[in-house]
Amino acid sequence: MRTRTTALTLLVAGSLLAASGCAQSDDTDDGQADGPARPRTVTAVSGCGKGSWTDPADLDPDRAPARCAPGTPAPRPLPEKRRLTIATGTLSAEYVAPLQVAVEKGEFKKEGLDVELKVLPTPDALPLLAKGDVDAQWAAPEAAVMNGITSGFDIRWTAGNFSPDRRSKSGLWVRLKKDESAARVPMAGRKLGTMIGKGSVIAYPMNKALKKHGGGLDEIRFQQLGSADVLTALQNGGTDAAWLLDPVWRKVDGDRRYAFLGGQPRGEPLGGLLFGPNLLKKDPDAGVALLRAYIRTVNTYFAGDYKADRTFARDLAKLLKTDEEVLLSTPSLRMDWEIRAGTTDRLQDAYRAAGVSEGEKVPEARTVDRSLYEEAVGHQ
Repeated sequence: MRTRTTALTLLVAGSLLAASGCAQSDDTDDGQADGPARPRTVTAVSGCGKGSWTDPADLDPDRAPARCAPGTPAPRPLPEKRRLTIATGTLSAEYVAPLQVAVEKGEFKKEGLDVELKVLPTPDALPLLAKGDVDAQWAAPEAAVMNGITSGFDIRWTAGNFSPDRRSKSGLWVRLKKDESAARVPMAGRKLGTMIGKGSVIAYPMNKALKKHGGGLDEIRFQQLGSADVLTALQNGGTDAAWLLDPVWRKVDGDRRYAFLGGQPRGEPLGGLLFGPNLLKKDPDAGVALLRAYIRTVNTYFAGDYKADRTFARDLAKLLKTDEEVLLSTPSLRMDWEIRAGTTDRLQDAYRAAGVSEGEKVPEARTVDRSLYEEAVGHQ
């Protein structure tokens, strides 16, 4: 498993490096090389007051996420219409819902943006993002992204997506042996079934949970399984533990034979929008407009417990092509466009522990750009 994951990470990094060469050539042709970005004027935004920004260093899991008033920040249509492509690994997952709703409700169009959501696996989309063939990616700063940035091209994490509700138990579950309790489960040497590789952002919370129980990413055996096989393997003893996503964990919740060891940290998004050179340098106005529409969608439709509105939940289930009862079986996600300080450092520590990252740690200044979403809400 380690060999396959490392090989995939290196393969993606190699593809990204090649794409980087193309992107740099394109930037040179445009006369917009890697010089300093032009200064941007940030002004106050009506409806986005003090609560529209929080200190990135605040890691309190109960921190209230940033919010503006519904319908804000108001649209500021671009002088000329732009066509943008956002790559995403799926259109059916709940965490993609704000993008889906922004398209459905015309929030992007209000900004003068014609947005296409294109389904592409992360390894395929990253080289296209680096080259400028796609404008943004709804993904996460995974090991392949960090390795690509190390290779020298422009990709930045520019907006968060969500963190789990305190009632959520999406995460690491273990089948208890005789006389074991959930308080302390020796994890070293056990087999972990997952469809998520070591290079995923989930390595960070997984490593954190394992260490609480006498293990770590370097002390367990990974077993790659398909999404439909993870729960079955845990239940029939084919694997000792598994990372169960929404709503699969509901199948074992309350069963004393299983214990929940931990999931994604509350209050800390681990993914969202990644921008490439198109929106970072060539057309940052379009980048701000895209984020403004995304943030407005969150404030209008996902500000709180959005599943409590049964009409909206029904419409959302149709949009995501999922069963309404399945959607309602898990708590609402806590949508959050902000990025916490140090998240990419903690992710890289986990990638090193998993053996899928090499070289010096990439500093946050090269992995994260908060300036565009700050501009969208008028934070100076």
